[in-house]
Amino acid sequence: MSDILSTLAKTLEDRKKAEPETSYVSSLYAKGLDKILEKVGEEAFETVLAAKNAEVDTQQREKVVYETADLWFHTLVMLAQLNIHPDEILSELARREGLSGIEEKASRQP
Repeated sequence: MSDILSTLAKTLEDRKKAEPETSYVSSLYAKGLDKILEKVGEEAFETVLAAKNAEVDTQQREKVVYETADLWFHTLVMLAQLNIHPDEILSELARREGLSGIEEKASRQP
């Protein structure tokens, strides 16, 4: 699973050098972080809507998968813009494995 994230992270890094006219991702980078964040927010909203509809219409499952892929993709673009590799996120998730959500949340409070 992390192989696809690493491959995609490399592709996203490579797109930083591409011309905005030739690459969707490069065009997002050229527009800056605010545009990338706008796309992440848009995809998050579409994912939530798809999931909500899937609750009442089980045939919407594919839509949830599609929208979640869009959300993850744009989140990876955001991370690349901020020079954060997906491995950093995976490491944080690994650190949290086995912790209860309540304990993890408490550990963040001063």
